[in-house]
Amino acid sequence: MNKIKLRKSKSNKMLTGVCGGLGETFDIDATLIRLVWAVLSIFSVGTGLVLYIAAAIIIPEDDNIVDAE
Repeated sequence: MNKIKLRKSKSNKMLTGVCGGLGETFDIDATLIRLVWAVLSIFSVGTGLVLYIAAAIIIPEDDNIVDAE
């Protein structure tokens, strides 16, 4: 079974790497994720911003260690 490991991206980041990490994990363009996150932040009275800050704190950094499994 293939485990999904969500990590903040070191190579594809603008602020903290949250959107880049989501894009790499789910094979989606990080720019699209950033756009959706910006719209969510604007139209939901800051909910997107609060979620981004929480994700930046909770999601671990990419340590570039490759699993042998």
